[in-house]
Amino acid sequence: MNVASFSIEKQAISITFTVLIIAGGLFSYSKLGRLEDPEFTIKNAKIYTSYPGATAMQVAEEVTDEIETAVQQMGQLELVTSLSTPGFSSVDVEIKDKYDRHTLPQVWDELRRKVNDAQRNLPPGTKPSIVYDDFGDVYGIFYAVYGDGFTYAELKDYVEMLRREILTVEGVGDVLLFGIRPEVVYVEISRARLAQLGISPQTIYASLSGQNLVSPSGKINVGSKYINIQPTGEFDSVEDIGELLVLQEDASETKLYLKDIAKIYRGYQEPPDVIMHFNGHQAIGLGISTVEGGNVVEMGEALDLRLRNLQVQTPIGMEIGKIAHQADSVNVSISGFVISLVEAVAIVIGVLMVAMGLRSGVLIGLILVLTVLGTFILMYMNGVMLERISLGALIIALGMLVDNAIVVVEGIIVNMQKGDRPVDAASKTVGQTMWPLFGATIVAILAFAAIGVSQDSTGEYCRSLFQVILYSLGLSWLLAITITPFLGVKFIKVKAGGEQADPYAGKLFRSYRSSLSFAVKRKWLTVIIMLALLFIAIYGSKFIDKSFFPDSTRPQFLVHYWRIQGTDIKETGKDLTALEKYVMDLDGVTDACSITGQGAPRFLLTYTPEEANDSYGLLLVEVDDYKKIDGLIEQVNEHARESFPGALTFCRRFVLGPGDPSKIQARFRGPDPGVLRDLAQQAVTLLRKDPKVTDIQIDWRQPVPLLRPVTAEVQARNAGITRREITNALEVASDGTTMGVYREGDDLLPIIARSPQSEREDIEDLRYAQIYSPVAKQYIPLNQVVLDFRTSWENTIVRRRNRVPTLTVKCDPREGPASPVFEKIRPKIEAIPLPIGYELQWGGEYEDSGDAQAALMGKLPLTAILMIVVVILLFNSFRKPLVIFLTVPLAVIGVTVGLLTTNQPFGFMALLGFLSLSGMLIKNSIVLVDEIGLQQQQQENHFNAILDAGVSRVRPVSMAALTTVLGMIPLLTDAFFVAMAVTIMFGLAFATVLTLIVVPVLYACFYKIRAH
Repeated sequence: MNVASFSIEKQAISITFTVLIIAGGLFSYSKLGRLEDPEFTIKNAKIYTSYPGATAMQVAEEVTDEIETAVQQMGQLELVTSLSTPGFSSVDVEIKDKYDRHTLPQVWDELRRKVNDAQRNLPPGTKPSIVYDDFGDVYGIFYAVYGDGFTYAELKDYVEMLRREILTVEGVGDVLLFGIRPEVVYVEISRARLAQLGISPQTIYASLSGQNLVSPSGKINVGSKYINIQPTGEFDSVEDIGELLVLQEDASETKLYLKDIAKIYRGYQEPPDVIMHFNGHQAIGLGISTVEGGNVVEMGEALDLRLRNLQVQTPIGMEIGKIAHQADSVNVSISGFVISLVEAVAIVIGVLMVAMGLRSGVLIGLILVLTVLGTFILMYMNGVMLERISLGALIIALGMLVDNAIVVVEGIIVNMQKGDRPVDAASKTVGQTMWPLFGATIVAILAFAAIGVSQDSTGEYCRSLFQVILYSLGLSWLLAITITPFLGVKFIKVKAGGEQADPYAGKLFRSYRSSLSFAVKRKWLTVIIMLALLFIAIYGSKFIDKSFFPDSTRPQFLVHYWRIQGTDIKETGKDLTALEKYVMDLDGVTDACSITGQGAPRFLLTYTPEEANDSYGLLLVEVDDYKKIDGLIEQVNEHARESFPGALTFCRRFVLGPGDPSKIQARFRGPDPGVLRDLAQQAVTLLRKDPKVTDIQIDWRQPVPLLRPVTAEVQARNAGITRREITNALEVASDGTTMGVYREGDDLLPIIARSPQSEREDIEDLRYAQIYSPVAKQYIPLNQVVLDFRTSWENTIVRRRNRVPTLTVKCDPREGPASPVFEKIRPKIEAIPLPIGYELQWGGEYEDSGDAQAALMGKLPLTAILMIVVVILLFNSFRKPLVIFLTVPLAVIGVTVGLLTTNQPFGFMALLGFLSLSGMLIKNSIVLVDEIGLQQQQQENHFNAILDAGVSRVRPVSMAALTTVLGMIPLLTDAFFVAMAVTIMFGLAFATVLTLIVVPVLYACFYKIRAH
């Protein structure tokens, strides 16, 4: 008794199994986690170190280099890059692909130990380094809280209340407050007043810092109690600071209050670190992340409910604007994909009903539905979520899912037409095809295995593609040999024609037989024609554009705005406000959010925030239809060129999948920043001559003026003044210096001493800043110890890559894919003469795509060997596998025609499509070659055996191809899968010819079969 007979005879077991799949599939579908795009682990951490007062080059050489040296001792390190700016070091650590989200925490622990060990080597004045390993956290829900008529403090209080409440919502991982301007207390003392009184700054600092410090006061026994001692005297209000008695140097009290010599008031940090607006209103951002493994849709629904309940506590006029809401995006995306899946299933079933009859079509359609439901069960059990890739994989797999069932149903029908009883026909069919179908299914699964075991971010992003294919194809084989024969004996009704009846007497079969006979008789001519077509296709592939991942259909786009490096953040903010106002008036725009000073929080996994820079601004534009984005981008770019000619403005659509936003990048590496700038300028000059290149930028930006007071060493020493005291005096006369802390509840407000506004408006005021001379016991003008103020130029951005200074020139194509533009400019850039010790590297899409394909191709040899081994084991032959695998390269013919006809680029998804196409082709070829072997065993005329085998497999192979091709139609409207769908549709259409014609021809060639 084979498995088919068992399934037919044990009806109760088969029915129970079927019902469990249906019930379990529906339950699993309702419980599956949902995402818009699949998750992938960002294997990066940031190390932040402050070195106040240092130039960018000093930071790079004294701080960044030490951190990088410590980090490079880690064996897990893939790449270390750094950004050094005046007073600040940011080191980015990228870990090797083989470490995943489960092993990364241990890696981060080791990173912290290395960084802590490096602290002893950092120069004096450096603050402790901070390791930020949550760099990849995604705040998928991002709100802007705003309200007309409310002060900034009132906005902040309301947002903090929201944060407390939202953190109680189930599924919420973290709540980030973004764009908060820290409150400070300013103490402004005029230089004339200081000079008049002659009080040293240390006197004022000591009075302030000692008054509000928390320090132990001891404990004391009181009877049986042992109680703490906590004296009063802390500042209870900003006014209390003014009541502070200023101490003289001998520590005796004067009758001079701080309010008598200074203006004391509460304000906000100047300049602000970040400025945020939403639809023209001052706003504070609220980013919300989901707990790891949480259901973002359920969390979003719970969050919306909590916000509705909080409406009673919301002041009238306070609004919450939606910048990004992952739960809504997921619902829209998943709904669209589910509709596409249903459409694809309906198309496949409809084709089967038309081609194979109502009963057979319904039967195979039912098996297809059971396979999909069973796949949901396995996805739920293994934690695979419903998202773009997993649902797309189901649609891709639909045609393959019916292959096995078609072969079994076809065999049952043919055997029944020959007079076999239904049970015997089913048992005989499964017995003959069970293991060939199993081998073919394994080969089809292995075709996707390379992406399943690829460990880079792209492989992780697309991993669910392999997982879903594995589950669904495995189930399709299992159901084909169990439930399909069980249902087949009940549903299939055919008229028996006896042993002599020819089930392939139809016109279509006869036409195919004649064509196949013609090709096999002229087998070498057929081979030559195919080889000629292959060479033409390979030549034609040169005209196919290359890409990595396509743009997203998200109804939102980014506007990046760069002023000249060194621009005041307020000036950048003014420009961005004007640009935001213009964008809001454009047709199709629903919302606009501007952020000045840095990028937005990571609200989308594929979005990488820009580093903090006062010259940078970001505009997030929401539209009512993503199809309007290209037109809006043209309008924004044209307006920006006219209104802000000195700035760099470029718009970006969001990209599906990982990768760098700038598609073309040339990296110049070497020791001297001046030489690097010269090389970069040569590259920029070449790029500007190409009209197809736009958005040209250098990641070091422009050099910035640096004001350098020249110290009069002799006069300074005679006055008892050190360089540190000069820098402190300059700081007070400009930004201000922190001299204490005001404690208010759980908030700590810095107390900042600075000169009044009237003494900070002109750079000439610095010459007359007052500095205290301990020798003269009075204040003297700064120009007595400073000879001159000179201006020089400095790089305020220094980037390094693996500890080598690296300057990157970035640009993008004005339209279309990057590959044609890149191929055109590449030889020109590479022709730039490089001095000894300097090198050019290409980054951007070229590097990202190359890395992803290299990671994929690195796994291909193993999967290819496994596929070959499976086929050898299946046939116990070398020639038969050779026949099968020689047809794979010929699939390039159909793929080339398809991509050129539809003008689709060959990107990463098209590459995956070709790999899956190879699996489909091999799968069908296995079934045909196995049938040829069976026919040869049954008759002596091997030529007729080839023809009979081809005829017997023409319907299963054709139906499998037709259902796959037509089932792909819904994916043609999806930007992410369209290139993959075109690759499979055109490739498989031609592959059907390969299977039905070329495989028999090659078989005849290898086995030297001639026509009789």
